[in-house]
Amino acid sequence: MVAPLIAALAAVIGFLVAWRSRRRRLPARTVIVSPGESAVIARDGAVRSVQSAVLTTTSESLDRLWNPTNLENLGRTYWAFLSKVTLGFIRVIYTEHSRRVVFLFRPFTLLRFEPPEYVLDGDHGAVKWRIRDGLLVARTGRGCGYLALYVERESASQVRIQVEVANFYPAIAAGFSILVYEMTQSAIHVLVTHAFLRSLATLELEESKVGTLRAPETNGDVPAAPEPAPTTQP
Repeated sequence: MVAPLIAALAAVIGFLVAWRSRRRRLPARTVIVSPGESAVIARDGAVRSVQSAVLTTTSESLDRLWNPTNLENLGRTYWAFLSKVTLGFIRVIYTEHSRRVVFLFRPFTLLRFEPPEYVLDGDHGAVKWRIRDGLLVARTGRGCGYLALYVERESASQVRIQVEVANFYPAIAAGFSILVYEMTQSAIHVLVTHAFLRSLATLELEESKVGTLRAPETNGDVPAAPEPAPTTQP
């Protein structure tokens, strides 16, 4: 019952995002450029799924957004969108040592991730959550795989955004079949991710709850200490 409901909600949200993009003059334009075979399943059951979009806006807008703080905010925006598209049925619980994607309450942990790792180097950025366990993860796949968001600035006014799930072993495929996984969880993931990528045309990012990469505030005439270029964060 849950999977069809989420799939229906994702389809509706995706349609509304696309409709609003046409009706409203947005500050950016997103084009989905995901490959036709966006999900590939290896012989051992490991899944790799990639969805991509190219976002085009003004160089001034992209300059304003291109900083470590907004890389972290992009990650928060992804989780907030996931909660929105499921009407709050799926939530993210933040702790010092993990990120839990739960169905309503903590005992129903669908996915548990390690804390995010960040990289921002010139025209490339990434935020990665390593998968620990959860109801959607097969026993043999615990501690394997990751979810990642990648951004690559291709020009002064254009950025490629990619969402990747790699080396993920779905419990649905192990317990039922690969076909069932493809028709449910995989299809829902693609719908939600494409809707998320389209929603970024608003250039509105949620503020991170943790603020690991948040720029320090200045106090009066005392200058803020320069922020080092972020590398992989624990």
